[in-house]
Amino acid sequence: MPKFRILVIDDEAAIRDSLRMTLEYEGYECILAATGPEGLTLADRELPDLVLLDVKMPGMDGLEVLERLRAAHETLPVIVVSGHGTISTAVEATKKGAFDFIEKPFASDRVLLSLRHALDQRQLRDENRTLKRAVEVRHQMIGDSAALRSVMTAIGKAAPTNATVLIQGESGVGKELVARTIHRNSLRSRERFVQVNCAAIPEELIESELFGHEKGSFTGATEKQTGKFEQADRGTIFLDEVGDMSPKTQAKVLRVLQEGEVERLGSARTIKVDVRVIAATNKNLEEEIEKGNFREDLYFRLAVIPIYVPPLRERPEDVPLLVRHYMDYFCRESNARPRRITNAAMEALSRYRWKGNIRELRNTVERMMIMAPGDTIDLPDLPGAVRTPGATTGGRVAAPAHAVSGASEAVAPGTLREFKDNAERAFLVQKLREHGWNISKTAEVIDTPRSNLYKKLEQYQISQESDG
Repeated sequence: MPKFRILVIDDEAAIRDSLRMTLEYEGYECILAATGPEGLTLADRELPDLVLLDVKMPGMDGLEVLERLRAAHETLPVIVVSGHGTISTAVEATKKGAFDFIEKPFASDRVLLSLRHALDQRQLRDENRTLKRAVEVRHQMIGDSAALRSVMTAIGKAAPTNATVLIQGESGVGKELVARTIHRNSLRSRERFVQVNCAAIPEELIESELFGHEKGSFTGATEKQTGKFEQADRGTIFLDEVGDMSPKTQAKVLRVLQEGEVERLGSARTIKVDVRVIAATNKNLEEEIEKGNFREDLYFRLAVIPIYVPPLRERPEDVPLLVRHYMDYFCRESNARPRRITNAAMEALSRYRWKGNIRELRNTVERMMIMAPGDTIDLPDLPGAVRTPGATTGGRVAAPAHAVSGASEAVAPGTLREFKDNAERAFLVQKLREHGWNISKTAEVIDTPRSNLYKKLEQYQISQESDG
């Protein structure tokens, strides 16, 4: 493990030597400077992890050095020490960004404790910054097409406001990325972004999930639970697949939008919340309103700023950029060697009509990166449906009913269990297609709880992208 590097800036040789012996004994690497200018030069050249800085020095004093250090190295922690300590000096040092102020003569334990706290805090801050950068890369919107530029323009106008946003588009186009980009560029960016998939939560639990519940409010409510709207207070809540909410839940969400308050299940007390709502759906909500499945007043509350995200087949010029982005991403994730892709393979990827949109493209690139034997990805490394789009139905290979999702060819069942599983999978895919991949409706028609249907979809790896 590398040693932390500490820069000591003090005009007294005895203090420098004393600190050097103490720090080196504790396992730190020590750099010494006798003047402010020398210390600034060493800070630029040696990039220390922390600075111990004296205030009273000839020429450039410590407070001026502190100011210059903070300007040049914003995250570098500085502990100020002084033999002429006054409250006003300590206050001024703190205002200029010092982590701590220690009076001379000081005990070694006091210096070491402050130093450890400062280094721990810097490490946490660096880790947090690294994680944030990783999240931003993972949720980055890639593309330079006119269609995507139009979306980015809409995001730029919506982000600084508190208006509700309704994001519409097919499954897999990147509606979550749009929501996160709006939040990241909003005035609430330092607060929480809380995501709720309204389609994935069983009907009997969604109200509790969104609004919370009190202990004993229903069977199984053994503890009080804070709802997602409360968790998102002062931040943003993203209601994904909002078109799948029941009329009862829709009414409660409307109340939050109108009144800015929620009521936990089992409680008569209302709680004020300051939440920005971003919703998304792959359904045509105007058609759902005509069918009586969605409240018109909620639709108008959500669609203050509507943003339509076009499918990938309407912006094929973005495909090469996305392919290279995901290739680089998976190389970094798996610490693998860089790969190149041939023009023929890239042209095939650009021609293919991505029914599952960016999600399908991402999965395809990941599979290619894992399965391709060499350093170059070529046509034979692509899935058959992408290589020969003429043999597809609606942009997808028409696989036999009993084919396993993701397999390159149908495999005949070898056991009774395999036959039953294949038959059940084919039945579920057929019913989902008949009902437009509406989970709630399909579950009702086949007489099974929605939560059970979700388990089956996961068990058999059924998705609209691969089986639609």
